Amino acid sequence: MASTDSLIQLAQGRRTIYKLGKNSPVPDSKIEELVNAAILNVPSSFNTQSTRLVVLLHQEHERLWDITIEALGQLVKNGAVPEEVFNNQTLPKLQGMKAAYGTVLFFEDPAHIQPFSEKFAIYKDHFQPWAEHSNAMHQYFLWTGLEALGFGANLQHYNPLIDSSVAKQWNVPSEWRLIAQLVFGSPEVSAGEKVQKPIEERVKIYGKI
Repeated sequence: MASTDSLIQLAQGRRTIYKLGKNSPVPDSKIEELVNAAILNVPSSFNTQSTRLVVLLHQEHERLWDITIEALGQLVKNGAVPEEVFNNQTLPKLQGMKAAYGTVLFFEDPAHIQPFSEKFAIYKDHFQPWAEHSNAMHQYFLWTGLEALGFGANLQHYNPLIDSSVAKQWNVPSEWRLIAQLVFGSPEVSAGEKVQKPIEERVKIYGKI
């Protein structure tokens, strides 16, 4: 049986790393195995199983970030984003994402949530946030798992800006709702020091013996 110490060590190893490269410590089949483990083992409320995952590697990964660069560039043309900000801040960040090894796209499929909302009407307003809770658990599982394999990773949210282009490019059902993008690659820098608020402000335990 695995120890809780192992779980804690994995959690401690999960950090945000932005400077990523294209080297992989494992074959792509190992990434696929991890993603399949997430979809099979991460829980969902009422067992709705509404989370959907799309994995983009190599040129497909690069295409995603070209799409994102194009989408942000269009905002510059429309005057929504200053050109100087785009060139000096946004573009270098997106090029950094493109320089990584792969991206996992996290979606929710409403078609698998709606029947439960109707069947259990008393909870109908809760199924959407519950689904997002499960989606977040998939994100955490894969973020932690990828870093355990030797990757670095960071979580991005360029939805809904890129939703339609992503759906068209990878034949994703248009009703799927894009939630997040987990970028991963070889860690080119170490994670910085993490500033923590006092545990006493964040945890309360009653009845301890």
